[in-house]
Amino acid sequence: MSTHGGTPLLTASGLFKSYGRTEALRDASVEVAAGEILALTGASGSGKSTLLHCLAGIVTPDEGAVVFDRRRVDRMSEDQRSALRRTEFGVVFQFAQLIPELTVLDNVSLPLLLAGIGREDARAKASEWLERFGALGQAALRPGQLSGGQAQRVALARALVSGARIVFADEPTGALDSLAAEQTMTTLVHAARETGSAVVLVTHDAQVAAYADRELALRDGKVTQGVDALPVRERA
Repeated sequence: MSTHGGTPLLTASGLFKSYGRTEALRDASVEVAAGEILALTGASGSGKSTLLHCLAGIVTPDEGAVVFDRRRVDRMSEDQRSALRRTEFGVVFQFAQLIPELTVLDNVSLPLLLAGIGREDARAKASEWLERFGALGQAALRPGQLSGGQAQRVALARALVSGARIVFADEPTGALDSLAAEQTMTTLVHAARETGSAVVLVTHDAQVAAYADRELALRDGKVTQGVDALPVRERA
C-alpha cells in the first residue's frame, strides 16, 4: 500500500506476464501515490523491470489490470499508450537512449514537438529544463559527446519536460560510477519533489533505493515485501 494516503494515482493488480515458457510476473500488485518515490528492487530476473514496463504501458500483461487515473492502461491501444508516455508518463532507461542524430536540445524538445507544440515554444521549454538539470551548456552537443552522467540528466529532462505525472526509471544509474549515480539521483529526487511527479524506480543498488519513500522487493515475479523509508529531504 502507498504511504502517502488518498486514492492511488496508479494501481496494478494481479499481473501475470510470460515470455515463452519463462514466467516473468506472477500475481504482482502495486500502488503508486501522487508525488511518491517508489523503488522496485530484487535480484536479476526477479521481474522488477517487467513490472515497471507493464506499469508504464511499454508492454501489456497477459492477465491483470493497470489503472492510471481511472483509465485502464492495459486495455489501451499501442498508439494510446505511446501518447500517454509522451504526455503524462516519462521514461528513463539505463543507457539514456537519446537519439544520436539530434542535439541535446532537440532530444529534450522532441516530446513537445510530437505533442503538437510549436518548435520555438518547445525549444524554450526544453532549455528551461536543461538549465534546471545543469545541462544547458551541452544543449548544442550530440549524445555521443556526453558523459554517462550528463546523458542521464538530459534523459531526465526529456522525461519531465512534458509535465509527466509519473516518471518510470529503469536502472537509471546502472551504467554510472558512484559519483555520477549520486548526482543523477539527487537531481531526479529534487525535480520530482519540485514538480510533484511520482517516480517508480527499478534498481538493484541499495544506495539508490535509499532515495525512495518506499521500497517493494520482488522475487520470482511476485511482490514479496515492502519497506518504508524516510524521504531524502528528511534524512541526514
